Amino acid sequence: MFKVKVRKIGNSLGAILPSEVAARLRVREGDNLSMTETADGIQLSPYDPDFEAVMSAFERGRKRYRNALRRLAK
Repeated sequence: MFKVKVRKIGNSLGAILPSEVAARLRVREGDNLSMTETADGIQLSPYDPDFEAVMSAFERGRKRYRNALRRLAK
């Protein structure tokens, strides 16, 4: 269990993550975290659902236009 202190940052409140927690999440200064409310509380995750949707669309297009992309790469 980790304790974090809530601090005022500008007009907002922030919590400083202990280095062990940041290492487990594989996040660094400037990274974004997604917060999801669950039945057990708030879950922090480096997972970004918007990025996942964009990558899925890219994968579909990459498969469909594989030959065109190869020609453009030459």
